[in-house]
Amino acid sequence: MSEGFLETGYESDEAAPEGTRPDREGQAEAFDAIGDRYDEAFPYKKGQLAAAEWLIRTLPAGSRVLDLGCGTGLPTARQLVEAGFEVIGVDLSRGMVDLAREYVPRATFHRLDIADVAPGGPHDLGRFDAVAAFFSLLMLPRTEIPRALRTIHDLLLPGGLFALSMVEADVDYFTIPFLGNTIRVSGYLRDDLRAVIEEADFEIVDESSYTYAPAISDVPPEEQLFLNCSRRG
Repeated sequence: MSEGFLETGYESDEAAPEGTRPDREGQAEAFDAIGDRYDEAFPYKKGQLAAAEWLIRTLPAGSRVLDLGCGTGLPTARQLVEAGFEVIGVDLSRGMVDLAREYVPRATFHRLDIADVAPGGPHDLGRFDAVAAFFSLLMLPRTEIPRALRTIHDLLLPGGLFALSMVEADVDYFTIPFLGNTIRVSGYLRDDLRAVIEEADFEIVDESSYTYAPAISDVPPEEQLFLNCSRRG
């Protein structure tokens, strides 16, 4: 999921019109089918581990953390639970949620879309001291990413922390083959990503990047961006 997939000829899908919600069941079904193979394809998660460690160092004991797009719960939900935090995980893939419940029984997991968890929404989970969103917002069309960031802002308590990772790529809901399935991804070049984050009223505290070559041949090398942020206001 790098800029390299601009050269592959995969088709770009038109995002849903503003104010509508696209059908993401196909995305969820792909990850249902992928299951444990996701962790096999991405065994080295140095940036993700470091970002979660930033949360652990910075947050007070017993903090409440939302793992948004939790996947199998590894490594983030387990890492945060073992640090003594109350962890709530959310993912749209039923298969991923089932695995997360098995692997991290001390956390709580829900099969929900980010649009469902907004304060006052149909599945109000309350507010959090921190939100981690590792490679989950890239599953949305670009038109939805600012709205998702505003939801994350509203989910956080004043001064709350936000750990975000994306893949650097100038694409919008682009169709790619992924671990024997097809998914759609969006991305930004890093200056554009910084601008989108700051427009959502976050302060970027620190950032890092990692060039990563997944262990599975049909997934191209990618540049992973990690931004550690705090909620303004």
